[in-house]
Amino acid sequence: MSTTVRILDHRTPEEREREFLPGMGKPWLLPFYDLFSRRVGARALHERAAALADVAPGQSVLDVGCGTANLALTVLRVQPAARVTGLDPDAGALRVAARKATRRRVPITLVQGFADRLPGGDGALDHIVSALALHHVPEEGRVLFAREAVRVLRPGGRVTIVDFGGTDRSGHGHGGHDRRGPGHRAGHGTPRGHGRPRGHGQADLVRLLADAGFTDVREVEHVEHRFGPITFVQATRP
Repeated sequence: MSTTVRILDHRTPEEREREFLPGMGKPWLLPFYDLFSRRVGARALHERAAALADVAPGQSVLDVGCGTANLALTVLRVQPAARVTGLDPDAGALRVAARKATRRRVPITLVQGFADRLPGGDGALDHIVSALALHHVPEEGRVLFAREAVRVLRPGGRVTIVDFGGTDRSGHGHGGHDRRGPGHRAGHGTPRGHGRPRGHGQADLVRLLADAGFTDVREVEHVEHRFGPITFVQATRP
């Protein structure tokens, strides 16, 4: 099996000027990202997302908002015969991801780009996964992401998302009136600081995917995390 690790640039000239919110809120905090991720127990979330995705040998997977590729590498550990691509706007995070994949001798393609314009032709992918990333994307970007997910997935392909949100104990959607979460940008404005994630709620994710044309859209699991409720949402491309 080839262990090629590639970094590709999917951005248009206009997208090269777009701002984004780094995983830790500030670029200089990137060296601490994986340590922070381990300390807050993100590995268990990645492992559960990979298990729920249930990728088969030879299937193609796109990890949207991959960061340093923790979820993508978990998918490859669970299913070494998968063909995995990670997408993220942060070049620094992708370089860290490439070093990790090289050390582990696993093949992966890493793409610099944005969630609202996914790499891949129509019907080219079997799975889309995403972990703790979409709450960084503004509302209009999430809508475009959902439409793009329908485009790039084959019929019967699935999307598995884990993010902040879910149903609180009172039965109401989490996140209050404003569910945009930290790092929301009005249009292409400056990202806000990285505060406590509030999420956009599982109801928003379910509605987002259903409105884009997915079927069998549902919250499959919900966990209480130290930073707030976390939801696992899955959907199928008809």
